[in-house]
Amino acid sequence: MSRTAIWYWTVRAALGWLILIAAQVGWLVAQGDYLGVRVSGLVITVVVAAAHLAVMPQWRFRVHRWETTPTAVYTQSGWFKQEWRIAPVSRIQTVDSERGPLERLFGLANVTVTTASAAGPLKISGLGQDTAQRLVAELTATAQATAGDAT
Repeated sequence: MSRTAIWYWTVRAALGWLILIAAQVGWLVAQGDYLGVRVSGLVITVVVAAAHLAVMPQWRFRVHRWETTPTAVYTQSGWFKQEWRIAPVSRIQTVDSERGPLERLFGLANVTVTTASAAGPLKISGLGQDTAQRLVAELTATAQATAGDAT
């Protein structure tokens, strides 16, 4: 993963927190009772948001991993419950890359490896754009050269 992903995840999470904080500020300045409750709610939200923004991106960067070999794609993800997935190259059906507007701003991309697994596709996020393009090309070439029925 690209270290730039840490900043991307921070900004993406901050946008969500800013919407909630803006709504609470609107509630705070609105006329009505319970000023203490509204101020307390805003303070709690700001503290939780700050903790989330300080911890989440770093933690996510440390626990999310991926690797490819000529025979398989490996991904590790999860916060408290870690998930380690392995997809044999012979089972790969499609390899896709996607970039949202915010990811383009940070020069990042995501790669999705679809297999016949009931667990769903493997998703590798937070890759540099060049790394993602190389990974898609490599996996596509390897899957085409590997005997298998991809089912």
